[in-house]
Amino acid sequence: MTTLTNQTPKGLSRLWRNKESRGVIIQIITMAIVFALLAAIGRNVVVNLEAVGKDFSFDFLSWPAAYDIGFSPFIEYTNKSTHLMAGVVGLLNTLLIAFWGCILATLLGFLLGIMRLSSNWLVSRISYVFVEFVRNVPVLIHILAIYAIVVTILPATRQALSLGGDTFFLSNRGFYIPAPIYETGAGWVGIVLLISIALAIGFKRWARRVQDQTGKIYPVFWISLALLIGLPGIALIGTGFPISWDIPELKGFNFQGGMAIKPEFLALWLGLSYYTAAFIAEIVRAGIMAVSHGQTEAAHALGLRPNRTLQLIIVPQALRIIVPPLCSQYLNLTKNSSLAIAIGYMDITATLGGISLMQTGKEMETMLIVMGVYLIISLLISSFMNWFNSRIKLTER
Repeated sequence: MTTLTNQTPKGLSRLWRNKESRGVIIQIITMAIVFALLAAIGRNVVVNLEAVGKDFSFDFLSWPAAYDIGFSPFIEYTNKSTHLMAGVVGLLNTLLIAFWGCILATLLGFLLGIMRLSSNWLVSRISYVFVEFVRNVPVLIHILAIYAIVVTILPATRQALSLGGDTFFLSNRGFYIPAPIYETGAGWVGIVLLISIALAIGFKRWARRVQDQTGKIYPVFWISLALLIGLPGIALIGTGFPISWDIPELKGFNFQGGMAIKPEFLALWLGLSYYTAAFIAEIVRAGIMAVSHGQTEAAHALGLRPNRTLQLIIVPQALRIIVPPLCSQYLNLTKNSSLAIAIGYMDITATLGGISLMQTGKEMETMLIVMGVYLIISLLISSFMNWFNSRIKLTER
């Protein structure tokens, strides 16, 4: 018995002193503590809900929502729809803002970043002042300012600005544009459009491969543009133009027909886009400055023009530095879209996390859904950006 007692501490001591086994033990203990804390929190939530006469369930998703959503461009929704349908509309509105916001923020950010490095003093100073002003004012202030401008400065509906020959109208109730009406044969045009996109992508890859092997440069942009416009155009003519347009018309106190881009969407989209673009501009500027100046001198020595040098030499190398922090800005823009509730844009936070929460009293359930939605969207963005970063990073030979 004495021998076994003396050997036991030596065995545990030997495991603890081993680096690999010690790491495993620490991880097991840490995970046990985390799960214990989560279990304690869950039990506390259940006890508190029972104390106030509530149960934890998601049955409320099938209840009638009984509230209107003014902006639902993708699916039909009425106040008789369920809370689940309201959440779907809010999710689609969130994705819409995130998608178009990332696109506009990227375009503006790259433009501002390149302008910051311009040799033209005025262009460089304008970009600098814009970036510094935007970055140092809270994003909610920008959103509220644009919303106030749209609502107060733009004319009322009856005095709406006519743009493009009584086809596009701009008022404080939104931007009214024609809506497409798809008829028989429109599906074939869509198929041809998808084929055109695939051909353009394939041609770009082929042209890049030829350029790497022979140095010959093809006009990729113009040929791709011809494919994207020419083939669908031929398909439209061949099918007898199966797409018509529903033109908005002023009837009474509002426009009927067409499609309306609401001021809430415009304010949120523009505010988030140029606010995020200010940060992207600094990322782009840092990425370009990180590329050795010798690359520019070598390109000029070969006779490349400044714009071609930027397009073919500088930006491809700078992307390897730009992309990782760019992912963080996309995530920030997506999460900042939850500020939509301040101006009445019905995203996932305003629907499930706002009105549905107050009507049903399901605080835990609605917040879990909203947090899960943002978590999934963020993970998808991160996965895509990590994949893109792995495609452009330098490979060791």
